[in-house]
Amino acid sequence: MEDTEPRWYVAHTYSGYENKVKMDIEQNAANNNLQDKILEVSVPMLNVVEKKDGQERTVQKKMFPAYVLIHMVMNDQTWYIVRNTRGVTGFVGPGSKPVPLTEKEMLDMGLKAQATDNSSSLYSIGDEVIVTAGVWEGTNGIVKKINHSDRTITINIDMFGRETPVEISFDDIDKI
Repeated sequence: MEDTEPRWYVAHTYSGYENKVKMDIEQNAANNNLQDKILEVSVPMLNVVEKKDGQERTVQKKMFPAYVLIHMVMNDQTWYIVRNTRGVTGFVGPGSKPVPLTEKEMLDMGLKAQATDNSSSLYSIGDEVIVTAGVWEGTNGIVKKINHSDRTITINIDMFGRETPVEISFDDIDKI
């Protein structure tokens, strides 16, 4: 079951235990000196605008409730560490055989595999974008910062005569 290349795998967890599972896997990897094999554990979040009592506010929701993404080298030891972490019910795949996500699946989900070159990203620093939803809809801005894991960019907008940085979700912008 040895695989030398790190790939992204999906582990199923009990609902509501995603962050605890993430912390426990990272801790178990450190305790067993496997940081070079279990590279990243991710609970992708999505910024969602909710309306409550006439007020709009942005909240973070789990993109994939009851799932954790793990960038790891699959072998017997790493499989055992993840599979036996409290709260993990198994890997996604047939039977007990974990199946890694393909590059296309990673891109389709809006996630970026670590091995991918940054230039393949949809947005680059310096790009001019327009906000298509939310409070800043219709506002143009220049990309100043990109956060791939949170799927957000930071743009500067003109507010009260001064440049103000605003964080916007990838889902709420388009390139101009």
